[in-house]
Amino acid sequence: MEELLKDYAPIVVFIGLSLVIGLALLIAPFVAAYKAPDSEKLSAYECGFEAFDDARMKFDVRFYLVAILFIIFDLEVAFLFPWAVAFGDLGWFGFWSMSVFLGVLTIGFIYEWKKGALEWD
Repeated sequence: MEELLKDYAPIVVFIGLSLVIGLALLIAPFVAAYKAPDSEKLSAYECGFEAFDDARMKFDVRFYLVAILFIIFDLEVAFLFPWAVAFGDLGWFGFWSMSVFLGVLTIGFIYEWKKGALEWD
């Protein structure tokens, strides 16, 4: 039994050390943080909204449309890389299925473009 405990001693030390480091990183900001922010720190940053405003304020729909476009084209790239690697093994069925996939994405992109989702006034 003692031999078994010796085998697990490095794991116990690793877990203990990671807990100590994790707790130190959680506590350190509260100890070392600067507690008097100035007006510049509390001002609106990048997004244009006030830092401490109502959480239920209206949000422009165009942000969501751009986010959806990003997700669509991110997924497109995620599907294109494995398809390109296995292109020789897939044959004509793989070619036409990816053509249909890209066609549907292109139609969606053209629809959003025509609707003005990409125009910022």
